[in-house]
Amino acid sequence: MTRNIFHFLVFILCLFCTSCKKGETYADMKEKEKDAIQNFIANNTFVGPINVISEATFNAQGQTTDLTSNQFVLFEDDGIYMQIVRKGIGKTMAEMAMEQPDSTISKVILCRFLEYDIENAYQTASSYKSGIVDKMLCTYTHQGRSYTAYFYEGEMIKTYPSNTAVLKGWLKPLDYINLAKTAGSGEIAKVRLIVPHSSGTANAGTYVLPFYYEISYQLGK
Repeated sequence: MTRNIFHFLVFILCLFCTSCKKGETYADMKEKEKDAIQNFIANNTFVGPINVISEATFNAQGQTTDLTSNQFVLFEDDGIYMQIVRKGIGKTMAEMAMEQPDSTISKVILCRFLEYDIENAYQTASSYKSGIVDKMLCTYTHQGRSYTAYFYEGEMIKTYPSNTAVLKGWLKPLDYINLAKTAGSGEIAKVRLIVPHSSGTANAGTYVLPFYYEISYQLGK
């Protein structure tokens, strides 16, 4: 009898915990995300305390971020934080598009990346470890300054096989970095990002999770 009572109490406790979890509102999850991002900015093991600057400061600096003071620019429209480690050589997607008659261009972009779940504090994926280069086909249309892109090979497809669309956070830096086919690692564009769920993967959007990324970008053949 005692054992049955114990199992019944455990069952009730499980139901209670599940109910509490389901009772968490979207607003609650967004608040947790906000707190997780702020904690990461103040204390992280990747780059140390982050100095957040405004877009106005970023533009005044020639759309660069000072690495010596660990600057990340905050884009207020989507909540993405970005640090440009290297702008790269070559041209931006916009510059390449303007050379085309219809101001639209499609390019294969090769990426190497690290992905870290900020709220749950663990690394979820890394092509640096696997040695697999991620490949995306990216189309830029100058009219409206719009990007569309999808992954067709690499670690991101292995990690998120149900959705090949390139997350908005990965496309954000393309307005500010140069792309070329150079193989010199010191010349390839590289950024660091903090991406809220609204600009992240489908998985991030579902669970309202922010992610940290380190990504290099290079033109494919």
